[in-house]
Formats: sequence, structure tokens, C-alpha cells
Amino acid sequence: MKPWAILPVKEMVGAKQRLAPLLSPEERIALMQVMLRDVLAALSVTQGLAGIAVVTLDPWAEALARQYGAQIITEGAREGHTGAVTAAAAVLQAGGIAAILTMPGDIPAVKTHEVEALLTTASASPAFIIAPAHDEQGSNAILMAPPDAVKLRFGEDSYFPHLAAARAAGIAPQILRLPGIAMDIDHPEDIARFATIPEAKGTQTLLWLQQSVILSRAS
Repeated sequence: MKPWAILPVKEMVGAKQRLAPLLSPEERIALMQVMLRDVLAALSVTQGLAGIAVVTLDPWAEALARQYGAQIITEGAREGHTGAVTAAAAVLQAGGIAAILTMPGDIPAVKTHEVEALLTTASASPAFIIAPAHDEQGSNAILMAPPDAVKLRFGEDSYFPHLAAARAAGIAPQILRLPGIAMDIDHPEDIARFATIPEAKGTQTLLWLQQSVILSRAS
């Protein structure tokens, strides 16, 4: 049961509005681009994935995705995070895919071994495996088999609703707490937090934050 990874990516213009108190529009775009590069780099060398699908209409993201051998899906790309994942899952399921793994593009500390831990946890279908955000608000990774096993609803307060939705579908959710996946960057304070975790070391995102002197502003 090899899943496809689904990575929804909004168009870069207007990215990361909640970081506006700290970053300029140009800096927010640059941050989103370097984070996406880190996430794709981790996924591209993960053992056990059948493929990677990037859901986007952004030309820069499309070009980067192709560098990593990802398939581009445009269905649902402007329908928000939930709409993008749901549409891509339907496309993949129609092609015979039995499982999906979805995560956002703003978790640059994700490590390949964390993704592989999610994959090895899924031993049978149906399955619903979730890795929450560090604050237990967001759902930073979900592995699901079959791809439509549970109705998804992403957002800032999606973790516990997703657990409830899985149970309502008759599936006992499995929870994996993975520090790299847990560290999303949504708010100004997340940048300082990201810089302190061991999983950030060696990422292109941390290097960019250091070189652009943004860390000194975030501290």
C-alpha cells in the first residue's frame, strides 16, 4: 500500500499573510519558496512513496515540483487547502491509488525518517494516521487509506475535528507526534521557535532566515 503524497501550494502572490507584521510581501514569497524546497527535498528521497503530486497553479511552484519529479494537479488548486487535497485525492483514486499522504508546504523541518514513520504505521486499509502541529491546532500530515476514507477539513483548528471525523467513519485514528512535521511556520513567533528545534539544522529555510537577518527581527 504505497501512498501518493499530496502537497497543495497556493499561488505565491499574497502568501503567508499572517507573517505580514514581520515580513514584507517579497520576503513572504521568498520564505514560502525556500520552505517548499525543503519539503519537496524530504519527500523526494522518502522510501515507500508511490509518487508526489503538487496541487498548484503557481508557475514557480510547478517548475520546482517538476525538478523533484512531482506530478502537477490543477484541479482544486484555488479551492483552499481542503479543496485542493480533496480534488487531488479524487484524481489519484480514479487512477487506482489506494492511499494518500498529505502535508503542507510550510513545514521545512520535516525529515525523511518522519515521513517514513507515517508510511510504516499504515499496515492495512482503512487507516487514518495523523501528525499534529506543535500546538495541536493544525493537522500537519495525514495518511489515509482509502483516499476518501474520512472527510477532511483543514484549518487552524482541524486536529481534534479530524480525530472525531475518523472515529465517526468507523476508523480508530493513529497519532504520531513528529517534531519536524509539527513545526509549521504560520505566525511571526513560529520563526523564532523554528530556529530552536534540532530538526531545523541543515535546512535551506534556516540558512535563508539567518542570511536575511530575519531571525534577529523575530527574536
